Amino acid sequence: MPRPTLDEIFDEPDEFGLLDVRLKARGTRPPELERDAGLVREVNDFYNRHGRLPNEDAADHDEMRLGTIWSGLAGRADPDVFVDVDRNGLLANAPVDETPPVRDWRDDPLEDEIPDSLDDIFDEDEGDVSEAFTQIRNVTPVAERHLPDHRAEFFPCPDFEIFQPAFEELQAELDAGQREATAVNSREVIDAQEGGYFIRNGLLAYIAEKAEMTARGGKRDHRLRVIFSNGTESDPLISSFRKALAADPTARVIHRPGLGPLDPNWEADQLDLTGTIYVARSRSDQPAIAEVRDILLKIGVTTQDVHRRVADARNDPTFLLAPVDIVATYDLKNLSRRKVEDLLHRFFDAARPRGLWIMDRFGKRIYPREWFYVLPEHVSQAVGAIRNGTLHELRYDPESQKIVRKS
Repeated sequence: MPRPTLDEIFDEPDEFGLLDVRLKARGTRPPELERDAGLVREVNDFYNRHGRLPNEDAADHDEMRLGTIWSGLAGRADPDVFVDVDRNGLLANAPVDETPPVRDWRDDPLEDEIPDSLDDIFDEDEGDVSEAFTQIRNVTPVAERHLPDHRAEFFPCPDFEIFQPAFEELQAELDAGQREATAVNSREVIDAQEGGYFIRNGLLAYIAEKAEMTARGGKRDHRLRVIFSNGTESDPLISSFRKALAADPTARVIHRPGLGPLDPNWEADQLDLTGTIYVARSRSDQPAIAEVRDILLKIGVTTQDVHRRVADARNDPTFLLAPVDIVATYDLKNLSRRKVEDLLHRFFDAARPRGLWIMDRFGKRIYPREWFYVLPEHVSQAVGAIRNGTLHELRYDPESQKIVRKS
């Protein structure tokens, strides 16, 4: 059977009224008002759903946006231009704002506002200085400002002979193309881990130590020990180190060897540095700390100068936000700082203050993780046992407050 032609199809009765199409009259609205027409249509849809106009002070962001734009359009739009989309006649019934427009400082002054003499200026009542210019509000008092007790500066590295061979080996690998150095992206978050190498201001920089967690301005941070290839070192916060790299157009990140953390060569750059064990006592005036000050000690290990390590203690949550007194120090010989610190903390774990905490400046609780209810002589005994290799035969008994031999 031959297929029907289009003429035959259109001559057939239109049973379902498919061909009864009424074209909408073309509006007389200029193209630049089509955006406003879309807004009027959107507000009418909102009115049909909620039975009211959108509120520019609403908590809902979309309603607040719609209400704010509508309040500006309703006062200036011609209802006749948008009659085809304003189904509810919202523009025709919009209240007319008869408030005179607010004068801008760019507008020319009115004639009666121009003074004739200096006397007219000084006699004006409105010439008084506003309190907003004389009173300071929402400013932290000087006594409560977050001021560091020391700044990270460059100073000679006392044990540079430990790092010099590693710098020379790294430079040779860079020259031979065996190691890759890429530019620092200003938006990149630098992962400054112990053992990492960077180039800053034309010098090789090595992250020798990443100290315990601290805080600045409510943000978590660490203090670093950075060794430079010219024989100097510095102890910046990790945030300051990142900013210095981002501001240096010559800064580079030197990639680690290996394919990732599971690669045995991944930690090849990390040196097992010998450090100093220090025992500190808090000078905090908080009652929870002051009443146990004589038996509450911090045990830490650092590769840098101990007094520099504790210089900013009053701003450091690790030191309970208070200055400290150094009770004792012990030099390590051919022992890894990280391993020794881990040994001591695990050895005295039973003496860790479980229910002790302080509140920081931001209302957050701080639980001391490196503080212990011990005496200086207990730490001295444990250090001696580490030196002669017998610590594994001993344990700390918190009930008798003694170091005893394991049974």
